[in-house]
Amino acid sequence: MTPGPGPDRITTARLTLRRAAPEDLDDLHRILSDPQAMAFWGDAPSASRHHSAKTLRGLMEWQAKPDVSDEYVLDHGGRVIGKAGLWQVPEVGFFLHPDHWRQGLMAEALRALIPHWFARHAVPALTADVDPDNAACLGLLTRLGFHETHRAKRTLLIAGRWCDSVYLSLPRP
Repeated sequence: MTPGPGPDRITTARLTLRRAAPEDLDDLHRILSDPQAMAFWGDAPSASRHHSAKTLRGLMEWQAKPDVSDEYVLDHGGRVIGKAGLWQVPEVGFFLHPDHWRQGLMAEALRALIPHWFARHAVPALTADVDPDNAACLGLLTRLGFHETHRAKRTLLIAGRWCDSVYLSLPRP
């Protein structure tokens, strides 16, 4: 099944989940260049606005491929504070600027997005690949119903450091 167009906006109590746009560059650069925000992401923090612009262009190109990607930025009060999406369907990925950690915002976003992803994509489960040192992410995904399927060593090299992986799955309801 090839997914049809998904909603461009999903609204929660505190967030607007929407597709990324060129005008999001400054907010996304603020996140992408933050070492804390990117500590467990698949790339080192952005070294320049130019690098962040390239990342944003890539995100927007992936958005145009609904069978491969289903990405949203988290707009909070008119500012982009993070991103959540299926980078390669069915793999869930997300990040949030540290100023917004521990406020339940990512949980709120994922609670809205997970039913959307299952409705839009004919997948048996959503998956996630998490660094075992990322306790906050593992805790959030567990609270959302994800369960660990297996682990692997030295799966990703980020800024000269090898990371391990915990693989998780959320079966289709």
